[in-house]
Amino acid sequence: MQRRAFLRTLGTGFVAGGALMMLGGCGKEAPGGEAGAATGAKTTETTIRVGVTAGPHADIVTEAAKVAKERGLTVEVVEFTDYVTPDTALSDGKLDLAVYQHRPFLENFNAKQNTDLKVVADAVIQPMGFYSRRIKSVDALPEGARVAIPNDPSNGGRALLLLEKAGLLVLEKNRGTEATVADIVENPKKLNILELEAAQLPRSVDDLEIAVIPMNYVISAGLSPEKDGFFFEDEQAPYALIIIASRPDNTESAAVKTFVESYRSPQVAEFVRKTFHGAVKPTW
Repeated sequence: MQRRAFLRTLGTGFVAGGALMMLGGCGKEAPGGEAGAATGAKTTETTIRVGVTAGPHADIVTEAAKVAKERGLTVEVVEFTDYVTPDTALSDGKLDLAVYQHRPFLENFNAKQNTDLKVVADAVIQPMGFYSRRIKSVDALPEGARVAIPNDPSNGGRALLLLEKAGLLVLEKNRGTEATVADIVENPKKLNILELEAAQLPRSVDDLEIAVIPMNYVISAGLSPEKDGFFFEDEQAPYALIIIASRPDNTESAAVKTFVESYRSPQVAEFVRKTFHGAVKPTW
């Protein structure tokens, strides 16, 4: 049976104890040739560990693991509760792949942590949006409204850009996803911007006018993009595109190639369509 572990993380530190021991060292390929992933042929038996955030990413990678198992690859799905720790574990060699982030987040992590994690493939599209129990349009947002955004660097900037796109803010030019609340130069409705951990945002919806939430946390919390959301990123936005990341030393490994082909298989695409009803879309 394919393993799926859940790691509760604190801040940006990696968990200690038994979970750390379980992750000690990456999966190693058994001797053999290249995987025949593109054709569905079996590869030599091996095990890899894939880091995800709880919710849609964990569900999709778990489905991909079933396809990979048929090709001789065992996938251990390791769930995290924050955005930073999976990339830290990947860089440290405790994971082989991570599937939960967009490219700007990965680039920001590499720049801040002096790492060189790589994009090996596109995964799914998950646009960020506005969610509210009582506000159903941008025009209905009252003066002084409380608006919550993610507190991690690139997703916080991403949320501010979406608020600017909605005409609610004006940001300092050329800041992009590096923008912070300090870069707000115009705030005509005097919005009260609150910065919260992304996992807490769905729980804040009842107490705020708007929460700007990444799609994976929307789905895992049971919110509906159709019923609770009303303003979204374009599907072409780089921040909506989730990628599969690896270390530079294993991007060309047979195991990684097999996992990527398993993830981007017709079986997984059908699972995504049936499970998420358009809230998450395959890129293949």
